[in-house]
Amino acid sequence: MTTVERNGERALTAPLSTPTDLGADATRDITAAMNLILADVFALYLKTKNFHWHVSGSHFRDYHLMLDEQGDELYAMTDPIAERVRKVGGRTLTSIGHIARTQRVLDNDAEYVQPLDMLAELCDDSKNLVARLREAHNVCDEYHDTATASLLEEWIDQAERRTWFLFESSRRG
Repeated sequence: MTTVERNGERALTAPLSTPTDLGADATRDITAAMNLILADVFALYLKTKNFHWHVSGSHFRDYHLMLDEQGDELYAMTDPIAERVRKVGGRTLTSIGHIARTQRVLDNDAEYVQPLDMLAELCDDSKNLVARLREAHNVCDEYHDTATASLLEEWIDQAERRTWFLFESSRRG
């Protein structure tokens, strides 16, 4: 327990450490890997929603609906990722600033992006996410964290599906 002062009052706080049979190295490494994934998923979620909101053109309806579905799928990953970090005894991301400092997915703040360029960019981001999910899976394998690895396997499959759909939707011809 530590004592902190808030608004002129002293309060006792307990450290946030969840009991786990994983060692300190496992907690540290799995937490680091999954927080990177969490930041990337939040960033890719927001980029996907940005493109969903701003897509235009002759395939508007198809792209708009696909990006909405993909955004929902990405957002659905965020809570299970953060909860896994807590279950293994770690702390997770705490703010938008923390996400911005951690994310590896590049933002796109352009005023206008061609629809096929949107799909190509998201396709590359999704493919990169697959590789990062596999890297995190390797960390989990190293420490025999089968629960996190199992979740990662499902998310790898989902990300591969998003990559496939984005690729096929962006093909000309």
